[in-house]
Amino acid sequence: MDMRNHDLKEDIREYWSKRSATFDLAFGHRIPPGPELEAWAAAVRDAIGPEPKRVLELACGTGEVTNVLLSLGHEVTALDFSEAMLGVARTKHAGNTRVRFVLADAERTMEPDEAYDAVICRHLVWTLTEPEQALADWIRVLKPGGRLLVFDGDWTQPTRMGRLAGLAVRLIERLIGHDPYYDGAMSEKHADIMRRLPFSDGLTAERLEPLVREAGFVNIAFPSHRSIAMAQRKDADLRNRLRTLFYRRFVLVASRPVDVAS
Repeated sequence: MDMRNHDLKEDIREYWSKRSATFDLAFGHRIPPGPELEAWAAAVRDAIGPEPKRVLELACGTGEVTNVLLSLGHEVTALDFSEAMLGVARTKHAGNTRVRFVLADAERTMEPDEAYDAVICRHLVWTLTEPEQALADWIRVLKPGGRLLVFDGDWTQPTRMGRLAGLAVRLIERLIGHDPYYDGAMSEKHADIMRRLPFSDGLTAERLEPLVREAGFVNIAFPSHRSIAMAQRKDADLRNRLRTLFYRRFVLVASRPVDVAS
């Protein structure tokens, strides 16, 4: 690892560890049963197929995407490099024999070669300190034909609609008060981390695609994120419905090439 990234990675670990106890209270992190869980499950099913598979989940956090994967019958190895986050996830899924939680770095998983049918992550790629290294590791642990599934977004530049939505949220909060669990609760630390990341000026599908291709992935596609956003809005209050408009989010699906027998 480039030692220049050491302090940054420790700051990232500390930031999310401090948020672990209340992370599920922040809108957009918890995936509640009902329309939202169904939307996430459909997105996963469409990307990697309906049959139970061996899945590596990167940066599992409090185990919300883990729950989606388990609901679909997959066997899951869920890793995170925050022990505090893993503690919440382990408690949430205590007794489930189809999930194994591992303290590990998503950029260097230390998992065996060609061990997984799918590698999945949510809101991880924008935090990578060495994205090329991470992608090389992810294709290494995938079986030939295995799928990479990424849920992420450009968290630096609000859309035009997002800027208007942000103004509306600020007006609402003048009336009802600030939401202490939203990401802005640690905004100075969050902003400091973001400034030091390779994707400090924003992660977009257009920027990620060539990196994924250069890592050796094929069949790269960008399914719509719309169904997830619509499901999030379904039972949300006005403030949180507006928050779904802030940023441009995307889904990426890609495959490790199938080896050709000689």
